Formats: sequence, structure tokens, C-alpha cells
Amino acid sequence: MPLRKDDPKSVGGYRLLDRLGAGGMGAVYRGRSRSGREVAVKVVHAQYAEDPVFRTRFRQEIAAIRKVSGVFTAPVVDADPDAERPWMATQYVPGPSLAARIRDEGPLDRTELRRLALGLVEALRDIHRAGVVHRDLKPANVLMADDGPRVIDFGISRAAENHNTLTETGQMIGTPPFMSPEQLTDARSVGPASDVFSLGALIVFAATGRGPFDADSPYLTAYRVVHDAPALDDVPEPLRPILERCLAKDPGERPGPGSLATGFMAALPETGDEEASTVRLRADELALVRTRPAGTPDTGSDALSASEPPARRRGRARRRWTVAGTAVALALGLTAYVLSGPGDDVHKGTDVAAPSRWAAPPDGWRPWQTTVEAPAASGVRQASDVAGLGGFSAPRCAADGNAVFCAGDGTLPLRIDASTGQVVWRADGVPSALGKGGFGFSVLGVVDGTVVVEQQYLARQGGEIRTSVSALDARTGQRLWHRGLNTVQARAHLLGDLVVVPDDDSGRTLVARSARTGAARWTAELPEGQYCNWAGSGTDVPLVCGPDDAPAEHHVLLTLDGTDGTAHTAEAPYDSKPLGSFEGRVLLLDRSEDEARDAYTRIRLVDTGTGRSTTTPLAHELEGDVTLANGVLWGASSSGRLTAVSARTGARLWTTRTRLEQPSGVTHDPRARVVYLFTAGGRVAALDATKGTPLWETLPRARRAENLGRESAQVLLHDGALVVSTSEGDLFSLDPVHPDRKPVPG
Repeated sequence: MPLRKDDPKSVGGYRLLDRLGAGGMGAVYRGRSRSGREVAVKVVHAQYAEDPVFRTRFRQEIAAIRKVSGVFTAPVVDADPDAERPWMATQYVPGPSLAARIRDEGPLDRTELRRLALGLVEALRDIHRAGVVHRDLKPANVLMADDGPRVIDFGISRAAENHNTLTETGQMIGTPPFMSPEQLTDARSVGPASDVFSLGALIVFAATGRGPFDADSPYLTAYRVVHDAPALDDVPEPLRPILERCLAKDPGERPGPGSLATGFMAALPETGDEEASTVRLRADELALVRTRPAGTPDTGSDALSASEPPARRRGRARRRWTVAGTAVALALGLTAYVLSGPGDDVHKGTDVAAPSRWAAPPDGWRPWQTTVEAPAASGVRQASDVAGLGGFSAPRCAADGNAVFCAGDGTLPLRIDASTGQVVWRADGVPSALGKGGFGFSVLGVVDGTVVVEQQYLARQGGEIRTSVSALDARTGQRLWHRGLNTVQARAHLLGDLVVVPDDDSGRTLVARSARTGAARWTAELPEGQYCNWAGSGTDVPLVCGPDDAPAEHHVLLTLDGTDGTAHTAEAPYDSKPLGSFEGRVLLLDRSEDEARDAYTRIRLVDTGTGRSTTTPLAHELEGDVTLANGVLWGASSSGRLTAVSARTGARLWTTRTRLEQPSGVTHDPRARVVYLFTAGGRVAALDATKGTPLWETLPRARRAENLGRESAQVLLHDGALVVSTSEGDLFSLDPVHPDRKPVPG
């Protein structure tokens, strides 16, 4: 819907494009960030903004969503509960609500119903594991995205352990046709089983177009919820037993996620042909007696006759569905455990790789888990006295040998033993960061036994943010050298074994220094009238320069020769995204003309030595965040779809959907022929790099996942093992052959 005259034009830096809808607490808009990312922005109604109860409920909603990191929910991207009109931005999910889908097209068919039911089971599993109860699961709060349902609107949810909720003051909050009996009679007893009841009512609605307790008024509906049996006459017979259990009046009789997954897969077999198999049940065995290819006429006694009355045909189809479903249940029981079994850490794909794909971890290695705040053996022992600059940058790490080095906003540089997870040392900054506010650190890289870190700090006088670069001995953490920087231009950058820093009053002269000693090797001048910065953190990325004071149609790509600093330049379209070097040239991606989409249409190769550029059209548009590695473009969409494209021809090699939400990046392991996709919450998926076959997926391991930026998590390769860092400073190591092994504390 178009914006109304009284709607805001922007909120929190997000430009509002149109109105998605409105509810009791506020209005929801489709917005766009400065980078082009689309979000759903929820803004509290003005008349409620001054109400402390509503403000508290809004904070509660934000906290609840941030606890949940499952693929079938819409995560929080940004929020300000203390604004004049509190607002929250979540991932934008294109697709109608389930309520709108049923209204416009009628009940779901079996394939759609299976996808919905299993998606909601996984959503509830992730919600409840985070200690949250949704409390308002209804068709309007389920979005039907192309890659599965999304549960939204946690406005009246609460932490499962919080018994002093806002909804315990006598008012009834919820939607009667989908509320549990305990919500209507005793709000204090509401727990995860209440969401299971709502799920059962929602599936009945999706299958039939009517709720199991529908009545002429909400009061009579509420009475039926508490006292009457559900109306399930129109529900296919295979679904009735599991839905009857979901809709039990006693919460203790309702099934958990594992039973739900098993029941739905048995009642909704994955095959799309109800007549593909005929199964004979005996007292002591289940024997498959006949299989008929789809489309082949069936002349046996069980064939459905077109001349039969519709009701009789439906009954016979339901009976066949029941028999076939029982057979499928035997085959899929293990899959149900993978979906939601207690203590399960891994979702395995259909093509689990042989262990020989991966090298064995080194002797003495064990799976471990720790945080960047863990006590250190030497240096600064505790990290609690360091305050960040408030930039919300996630800790970033680099692996070298048997060590992992990390730093971040408010996180002092530290070394972690990659085999045990023990923090070996933690280093202070220049000036000291202990007991002071406003410090941020980043690891530029590790070379020649030296950890190069950049530090930003808030100056005491004037409140300016200043920058410096330091070199630390990788073994001890002792400082080797330090330089203050003028960062009017480019930041510090590791180029091979040299640290390139802006080093004069104007910041237009770059000085390359030895990473180990700090000795100057060569200098290079930046172009006049241009602002320049590095295109990324890789050693083969160029400087990207543009006019200081005005936008331009083109930017200048500047590459430096690592031996003597010789500069080469060439032009490229302003909207092209540089990714790195490919076959001696800079590779860029040209964006789609549709600015509303994060998509690319062409590969552009630029030779900075000659200024020449060539373009290759992509066979299919590439969406999401893209990484260049091993001659392949790896594109990760926000919904967890990973696509591989040849950097030479633009041809799509494969595309695979995963269950990861808002992936933070891609790591390619050429030796194992594996590509890893990962999220801010520490969820990792492994795929065969050649075919795209899913190998395994883990569950989230982070304590929380609030920072969902592009570089909010990492997967590092360590001598046969993986080291994963998350958005909030959790780190863990796993063996890719046995990713389900439980970690021990670092």
C-alpha cells in the first residue's frame, strides 16, 4: 500500500517505500537502508509511544526476536525502543501472510501443507530453545515466503522463565480462534505447549479454510476453545491424530517438536503422487506390494474411479494417504530426530561426504568453545574494563599456525590456542585502553611472527576519534612498534608482508612499512582531489577513489606494486563492486539497474596497467553478498541460498538452498573441495564446492546473535579443523568429519 500523508518518510536512517500494514501496536513499512537492503520497519503508534506499558512490551518484542536465530523467523536488523516513536527493523520477507493466502486461494494442498507444518515445527523449536514463548501464533503472523514460512510479530511474547509478564493483569491478549485454553483461563501457566496448541489450530485452518473452534462471536469461540472438542471433520484422516494431540486441553498431553515432526512427515509424505504406492498392512509386518509410475493407469481394485461420488473419492484418497503415510514414517523417523531431537547439533544432507575429504585435526586438538572475554594466561588477564566505541563491529579473527588472533569493538587483541581454546595472552593498546571509554581494535593480519592491529580511540581533548597501528609479537603479545595515523584518507592495510599506512599531515602519502620492524620501504602518493580507501581486507583488493565533494559516475581503481609502490589506475562505473584480483585484473560486479534489489548482472574485469575493461554477462542474476575465491563467485542470499558462478564465463555452476538465515559470509576450502556458509549465531553449513550438494548443517552455538552485519561471523580453516567466530564474541572449533561432537570449555 502507498504511504499515507501522515506517514514518516524515513525512520532511523531507513527510507520508507510503502506501507505493509498496521496492527494494534503500530504500523509496518517496507524500508530500504543506505546500502540498498530492504527491511520491514515497525513503528509504534504515536498515541502509545508515551505509554510505559507499551514501550516495555516493545522492548520485550525486540529482546524476544533477538534471542531467536532460526531460519523460519525474521531476525532483527536494527531497533531503537527509546526513540520518540519506538521502531524496529527486521528482515523484509516478500510474500503474503497465510491468512491472505487462504483468503485469496483457499486451503493449501498437501505439498504446501507439509512445507508449512515442518517449517513451523522448526520455527517453534528455535523459538522455544531460545527460552521464548510466542503467544500469538496465527495466520496473520506467518508469512509465506518462497523458501518456507516465517513467523513474525513477537509483540506479546515473553521469556519462558519470566513469570511477571505484562499479560498477567487481567486483560486477554491474543486471537481467540488460535489461543490455547490456558491463555484464556490462567496466563501464568502459559508455556511452550501453548504455542503447540496454536500451531494445531493454524494447521487446521490451512488445511480446511476454517479454524477448529470457529463460532459467530469471539466470546463463543473462546468458550469452545476451553470446553469443546475441535471440529476436525474436514481434516484429512492422516492429520487428525497429530492435530488432536496438539489441541489437547491439558498442555502436558501435547506433543513436543520431535513428535510433531514425525507425525507431520507420516501424515504428509513428501511424494506428490498420492497413488504412487500401495501398501498392505499385516499384523506383524509392513510389506510394499506394488509400485505404479506416476501417470500409469491403475486398473486394480484400489483405483479411484472418476464416476464415484466426490465424498467417497475423498474418503478413499484419505485411506490411501494413511497407508502410504505409515510407510513413509518408517523411512523418515531418523529425519525427524535430526530436525528437533534433544541434544542434536547437526542437520545432515542427502550426500554426506566420506571422511577422507577432510584431513584429520592435529594431535592434541579437541572441539572447544570459548569467548573473547575469557581470562588470559598472560598480559591483560580480564577484558571487563574495556569499553567500545559503540560501532557494534563484531570481533574479527585471523588464523596463523596453531593460533587464532582476535580483536573488535571493546575487545583487546588476544591470542587463542587453536587446539585447546585457551586464551594465551591479551594485549593493551596505545594509549592504554584499560578503564577508559571508547576503544576499538581490528586485526589486519599475521605475517612473519607479527600480529598487525589497528586501534581507534576517543581522544580526551576535543572528543575526536584517533587511529594508530601497532605490531605485536605473535608469541608473547609484546608490542614491537607503534605509529599514529592520519586517516583523512585510506586506513591501514596489510599488503603482503608490508603494512601500508597514511603517514603525513595531509594523509595523501602512503608509507609501506615492514610488519616486523616498522621500517619504511617505499612511499606512494594518492591522487589529488580524490578520497581513497581499500575495497576490502584481502591482499589483492585495490584502493577505490572518488571525488571529495561530489558524487561521480565513475570511480578510480588504484593498485600498488608491493615491491616498490608503483601505482596503476583505471576507471570503473561507480555502482560496480570490486571483489579482488582474477587472472591479473581487478574483478568487479555491475549492479542491476533495479536499485531496490541487491543483485548483479555482469562481471567486469579491469586491467589497471592498461586501463582496459571487459564485461561478461551473467547467465542468471547473482543476488546477495558475493565472495570471490578459487575462480568462483559465491553468492549468499539473505534467505540462505548459495549460488556458485564461474568468474570466467558467468555461467551458473549450481545453486542450493540451506536453512541458514542472514548468512555472514562464505569460506572456501580448496583442499577438501568444500564451501562453508555461516551465520552471526554460529550456525554453519558445509556444501560440496563442485556440485553444491549439502553435506551437513549445525545448529546455532552463540549465546546471542544481535549483530547481523555482513562481516559479523567467520569460519577459519585450521589444519583440518574449523574455528568459528560469532557476532557477539563466541568462538568454537569443530571437526568437519564429526561436526556434532560436543565442545569442551576453552
